[in-house]
Amino acid sequence: MAGMSDSEVQGQIAHMIAFIDQEASEKVEEIDAKAEEEFNLEKGRLVQTARAKIMDHYDKKIKQVELQKKIQQSNLLNSSRLQILKRKEELLNDLLDDARKTAYKMASEDPSRYRDTMIKLTMQALVQLLEPKVTVQVRQQDLDLMRKIVPEVQDQYKKFTQKLEVKLTIDEQNFLPADLIGGVILSAHGDKIKINNTLNERLKLVSSKMQPELRETLFGPNPNRKFRD
Repeated sequence: MAGMSDSEVQGQIAHMIAFIDQEASEKVEEIDAKAEEEFNLEKGRLVQTARAKIMDHYDKKIKQVELQKKIQQSNLLNSSRLQILKRKEELLNDLLDDARKTAYKMASEDPSRYRDTMIKLTMQALVQLLEPKVTVQVRQQDLDLMRKIVPEVQDQYKKFTQKLEVKLTIDEQNFLPADLIGGVILSAHGDKIKINNTLNERLKLVSSKMQPELRETLFGPNPNRKFRD
């Protein structure tokens, strides 16, 4: 630096140093600002990711709780329905038991009515068979009654069919169980054709046909039933 005094040289150097310091300071500030910005962006991303994970975790927990609640409600509802159905069946069975008791009382305590019933049951079975030779089974306690009504039944059958005759033979070796309410079992062609017309069987048939009507009478129409007879 010819022609410059020492003081001028020193001033020039100081000016250059100040400029360099200024540039360095600005660069540092720029780096700090960029680092701060990147830090804030990364912090925001991490916070957002953590928040999303937390929300997802609690969403799953809420769904699990809701599912468990629905399962419990469904179990309670099913349990209540089963209890209601059980009670309905108990009431229906009570009604059928009353019907059995009434029939048994008629058979054991009302001879005149039971006699008419035995004639009707035998006639119904004969008309279903339409065979000339038929064997009839009864309870042992009904044997005397059956012996008395056989001629009357044969006459009624002939009148009802207008021309057909039937030979009705009582099986006095094989009686129906004594605990049956009563009634008859008729067979033909060596037991190849058989009609069970006992009072127990009739009650069973009637109860199976009447149960839907009894349910509706006792408990009202079934809302889930789409079609009606």
